Amino acid sequence: MEKKTARLTLLIDPHKKRAFEQLCAEQDLTPSQVVRQMIRDYLREHGVEYETQPGADVGRHRNGKA
Repeated sequence: MEKKTARLTLLIDPHKKRAFEQLCAEQDLTPSQVVRQMIRDYLREHGVEYETQPGADVGRHRNGKA
């Protein structure tokens, strides 16, 4: 698990937000937990490697491109 966090702010339709929050609550998950998992999945699907430790090289694709 990451030791440091950074804030990500986004705009979303209020109806989708309520539906998302309700679904998360029904699954006993926080919206943040679900979004973090979606981001990890998205990065993995696109071959982006990242480090969770301070001082590591971040944002690299598996082919070495930034």
